[in-house]
Amino acid sequence: MKKVALLSGGVGGARLARGLRALDDVELTVVVNVGDDEIIYGLHVCPDLDTVLYTLAGVEGPEGWGLTADTYTVMKRLSLLGTDTRFPIGDRDLATNLFRTQELLKGSTLSDVTARIASALGAPGEILPATEDTLRTMIKTTEGEWLSFQEYFVVRSHEDEVADLRFEGSATATPAPGVLEAIQAADAVIIGPSNPPLSIWPILAVKDVTAAIEDANRVIAISPLFGGRTLKGPADRVMASLGLPGGNAGVVAAYGGLIHDLVIDTGDAHERAELGELGVRIHVGDTRIADPTAAWSFADWLIDLL
Repeated sequence: MKKVALLSGGVGGARLARGLRALDDVELTVVVNVGDDEIIYGLHVCPDLDTVLYTLAGVEGPEGWGLTADTYTVMKRLSLLGTDTRFPIGDRDLATNLFRTQELLKGSTLSDVTARIASALGAPGEILPATEDTLRTMIKTTEGEWLSFQEYFVVRSHEDEVADLRFEGSATATPAPGVLEAIQAADAVIIGPSNPPLSIWPILAVKDVTAAIEDANRVIAISPLFGGRTLKGPADRVMASLGLPGGNAGVVAAYGGLIHDLVIDTGDAHERAELGELGVRIHVGDTRIADPTAAWSFADWLIDLL
């Protein structure tokens, strides 16, 4: 068995988790970004945790987030009552968030609640929040305005140019139970094809997590870029506005010496020699993993690198 700790944020990380989970010879722990978490409609909403949970349970929506065939009766009613519903939550998804909020108010930990949701959904494996402490990603726009992640990403459709980031609570945040143990025991830490600044940096903002990764035997990052662009989301624009180099060189720079290997898509194979001069091993594979079979095939190929 190969032990793998996967750092995941957003849809890309969840899809890679699905591929890795399908392998019989992999013991997988998914460490998930919680910098996106926010109180919305009075509920404790964990978008990245739920994306991983729903994807591993095979019930994710067609865009990779939310639940398949969900309805929005509650949102329609809230809108009628004058509530701002620009952050839509489907009715069945709402039940997940109601349950989480209720249990947290009773004193349960986020890790325990996540495990209970995973069990109810039939989502296999170890799914851990990076931290149980409050950690919030804040975005500074080029206009000088600080926005919460969800205001920037959902309400304002990530159209603002990002000038800076901060991770509120990171100075005192500690890893959730099991996170350090999973990283320390892993044959490899894999960084999913997620937005490096917005989805992975919040995990790395937990200092003890970064320290453990610095000591890891092998750290492999999967680039989220294709020809220098993302298939969806603002990763390429955010990396550029934060001053990182263009293309896959920016992914290497985003991880600041933490990674030993970078996997790039077959369409970017021509970059291999140049990227290899940056001090990391470069591997070329088919990183388009939206389809479950493609995710399994890529994960199987990826594990052979270990």
